Amino acid sequence: MFAQSLKMAWSAITSNKMRSFLTMLGIIIGVMSLVVLVSLVNGATGAVTSEIGSLGNDMISVTIRDDKGSPLRLENLAEIASDGAIAQVAPSGTMAATAKNGYSDASVSVNGTTASYYEIQGLELSYGRFIKTTDVDNSSYVVVLSYNAADELFGMDDIVGESISINGRNFQVIGVLAEDTSMMSGMMGGLSVYVPFTVQSRMAGQPYITSLSVAAANDTDTAQTAVENYLLKRFQQDEDAFTISNMSSISDAMGTITSTLSLLLGGIAAISLLVGGIGIMNIMLVSVTERTKEIGIRKAIGAGRKSIMMQFLIEALMVSLLGCIFGLLLSWGILSLVTMIAGSISFSMSLGVVGVAVGFSSCIGLIFGLYPANKAARKHPIEALRYEG
Repeated sequence: MFAQSLKMAWSAITSNKMRSFLTMLGIIIGVMSLVVLVSLVNGATGAVTSEIGSLGNDMISVTIRDDKGSPLRLENLAEIASDGAIAQVAPSGTMAATAKNGYSDASVSVNGTTASYYEIQGLELSYGRFIKTTDVDNSSYVVVLSYNAADELFGMDDIVGESISINGRNFQVIGVLAEDTSMMSGMMGGLSVYVPFTVQSRMAGQPYITSLSVAAANDTDTAQTAVENYLLKRFQQDEDAFTISNMSSISDAMGTITSTLSLLLGGIAAISLLVGGIGIMNIMLVSVTERTKEIGIRKAIGAGRKSIMMQFLIEALMVSLLGCIFGLLLSWGILSLVTMIAGSISFSMSLGVVGVAVGFSSCIGLIFGLYPANKAARKHPIEALRYEG
């Protein structure tokens, strides 16, 4: 009986292809909205989370806003690093400057730091070396260029031993970082150079540390607590004197935000599916009216209420699922096109999203097909046979 009902439902759908397609259109658009929007959010989230993870989940960033008359100096970093929960500490002073090489010049971000910064930030070198402790102690005028800065100023990256001018001071190039093709680098943009902290602080007129990076030995939360306790003790227990953030908490926050966003967008897209369900119910009611005599004949030869109801329910469900399939295929095409355009970010349909789309479409077909199917099943056979339409 089920196979026969399935066959009759397919025959009813294919007998009026244009009307069936227009009925499916609401489901197709709803499924596309649901799948594409959620997949775009998931893809962007995955890319950003991956970029944050590449920076290292064991890194802690500290910004000092008020030193309470007891500023941090380079020698104080050893006190912070002495805690067993902390692996390495490096200051991070930043200023804007103009770098020149012959007739080439560019605006650069000058980062003053120490040798530990290289490992904490997970940097990589293409040529030369990074800043050493002796460079910091001797206030040596040496500089490490980012790949983009080297390309902008020299037109090449193998420039170790060359000289450049930064705000009128001559620096010797000791290294060039590897090219950074990450999304975060593209978003931040700009050209960066790295010099000893003692040199940058002198150029900026700021001898104290206002920002530092910390690498945890094992657990990030334990290391953060250790840094926080040290700073609270130094800054008179004033929690507002500094801010601390770690990559692990940023990743967790990002996950929470994007999960909420996915639910919100999914809910908005689900409204389109509800509209599609109303379209299915409308057309099914028309179909019941058009096939009143057919229903009467079937009941006259012994078809029961359950059989009639199943036929129309299967038809509504089939329309909904066909719309869902077309919607998924179009969603796959759209996401493939977006991935080609985006390049660095991959957008794909997850099985979870596909499952939700199929499940929701099935429910829509059954719920909105229930009333027309029940109406068809309740028709009196004699009155149905007399119906002339």
